[in-house]
Amino acid sequence: MSLIQYYGTGKRKTSIARVFLRPGKGDVTLYVNKKSRPFLEYFNLNSQKQTIRQPFLLTETESKFDILIRVNGGGISGQAEAIRLGISRALVEFNKELRPTLKGAGLLMRDARIKERKKYGLLGARKAPQYHKR
Repeated sequence: MSLIQYYGTGKRKTSIARVFLRPGKGDVTLYVNKKSRPFLEYFNLNSQKQTIRQPFLLTETESKFDILIRVNGGGISGQAEAIRLGISRALVEFNKELRPTLKGAGLLMRDARIKERKKYGLLGARKAPQYHKR
C-alpha cells in the first residue's frame, strides 16, 4: 500500500515548517523542535489558529486531510505563519486549480522580512549612542 501525501515547506523569520498533508479525517500532529506538542494547547491564541486554518477555509478542504507538521526555530507567531505557507504550498501540490485562489489571497508569497543585523559603532541595527556636543 502506497501512502499518498502532499508536501509543502514554509518559512517566516527564523521559523521553518515542513507540512505533510495525507488524506484523512482532520487529525493534526505537531512537532516543535523535535518534541511532540498538542496543537490546540501550543497555538492557544485564536488569531494563530485562524492564521493556520486560513488556506483550508479558502479552499474548503479542511476535514479532507490529516496534517503532520514539523516546525523548527522562531517564535509562535512566526511558526504559525510558516505553517500557513507550508499548508498553502501542499494544497497547490494536491490540486493545481487551487493556486489562483491561494495566490489571490496572498498565501503563496514568502514574507521575507527578517531581523536586521546589529552594526558596529551602534547600539542596535540603527540606534546610535546619544550625541553630546561638550
